[in-house]
Amino acid sequence: MAETATQVELDGQYRALREEAAYLRRERATLIVRGPDAAEYLQGQLTNDVERLERETGCYAALLDRKGHLQADMRLLRLENDDLWIDLEPELAPAVLKHLRTYSIGREVEIEDASEDWAITSVIGPRARELTGFDSLGPEHAQRSRDWDGVQVLGVATDAGVDLVSRAADAGGLAERLAAAGAAEVSESAAEIIRVESGRPRFGRDMGPESMPAEADITGRAVDFEKGCYIGQEPVARLHYRGRPNRTLRGLRLSAPAKTGDSLVLGEKDVGTLGSYSLSPALGPIALAIIRREAAEGDRVTVGDDGVTGEVVSLPFVEA
Repeated sequence: MAETATQVELDGQYRALREEAAYLRRERATLIVRGPDAAEYLQGQLTNDVERLERETGCYAALLDRKGHLQADMRLLRLENDDLWIDLEPELAPAVLKHLRTYSIGREVEIEDASEDWAITSVIGPRARELTGFDSLGPEHAQRSRDWDGVQVLGVATDAGVDLVSRAADAGGLAERLAAAGAAEVSESAAEIIRVESGRPRFGRDMGPESMPAEADITGRAVDFEKGCYIGQEPVARLHYRGRPNRTLRGLRLSAPAKTGDSLVLGEKDVGTLGSYSLSPALGPIALAIIRREAAEGDRVTVGDDGVTGEVVSLPFVEA
């Protein structure tokens, strides 16, 4: 299905996502880290506690630079065979792969780019786990495998439903099974509405190398403050324990459509840049943005140059 859709199509897809179950193929890169030193090695590279993960569990994590700025965010799973699975935005994969291979010298670690071998299909909605045969799967990142009429599938619990990991060659057959089970195929544009409503930022749209985890409001999910040292730990811990960020992720209820990259101005002060934008069938035009703290909840900012305004609101727009 094409990535874009008309507003009428989006409205129907949105209803399926919110009321039933719907699916789409994700564009994600996959790295697999294995070997006796794999968990210990990643423990010193990433923000979350990798070593504590039991098999068939996982976490959300980030790779930082030494000043505590985000270089990548990722999902990390400890598989049943003890391999460590990382999936992330495709454009981030080359730099992350190079980093992990460079600093693994002298350790018993193998890092494989398996992006061409695996496919991820997201199923979103209140019936997602029921229709896919993963009814009791949880909490987020929990995993279970099943044979779905000859297709081997790893189900991974998400905040919005379940991700189905299959061999790339089996992705088409998996889509057929999902459609036969009653799930609707939707566009990425429709799925993005759900993400924006949930208040979860996306790398390259809402956060990037200029952002620290606290500014992107991901510390609660991505950072473990009890673990040992990792790259960028000191500035992240210092900000967490001794202060608060000058900027933080907020929601905006807009008076009219806008676009990513539009300036945000409070009075005469530049307070940020618009991140992800969606036209929600339930809420109207909404967006995410990392905004300076001078813009408090309830304040109205000017968005871009076309007379659009936005009310600053807390997140999420919609509770999961």
